[in-house]
Amino acid sequence: MRKAIWILGVAGLVLWSAASFAQQPQTVRVRGTVEKVDGAVLTVKSRGGETLTIKMADNVNVVAVVKASLADIKPGSFVGSAAMPETDGSFKALEVHIFPESMRGTGEGDRPYDARPKSTMTNGTVGVSSNATGTVGSDVAKAGGGTTLTIKYKEGEKKIDVTPETPIVTYAPGSKDELKPGAAIYITAATKEADGTLSVGRINVGRGIVPPM
Repeated sequence: MRKAIWILGVAGLVLWSAASFAQQPQTVRVRGTVEKVDGAVLTVKSRGGETLTIKMADNVNVVAVVKASLADIKPGSFVGSAAMPETDGSFKALEVHIFPESMRGTGEGDRPYDARPKSTMTNGTVGVSSNATGTVGSDVAKAGGGTTLTIKYKEGEKKIDVTPETPIVTYAPGSKDELKPGAAIYITAATKEADGTLSVGRINVGRGIVPPM
């Protein structure tokens, strides 16, 4: 009898957990261009060609994505990099974004990413070493060489090769005024509502650039 009660209890817990998981709001990433602004509602054309309706929270946090350079990456900087595996086992950066100190720890770790098939995203603290003749920084890019970032996170570390062509960006305080037709945006987690619209609390907007993420 006790065993039967225990089994029923476990089964109930599993069903409750599954139901709780099913009730969790679904989030999606959005990459696209603003087509229309109507108060707190944005009409966005996604990178895949979809027209999306995005409702901004009253206290939406708008963050500007600003162009940076290899010289801005210092040992100890907290960065994130999407990367692709190479045939020799190395990883080549698709982009690097430099977090300000206030965002240190954001998304720390290494995981699959949806920038491209098989791509990864690694966020952590970096030590920089040159893999070409020259000093680390803009001189390396000018010399046509590259740089290897060793990104360390709680579970380990990962080496990612950065080329002179790799887009490098950082973040700055943004404004809702920057969310205008033609603005390129990137949203890490938009919540999908029952009516098909998306709600957001944070929007990254390119300031003179298209966010490479």
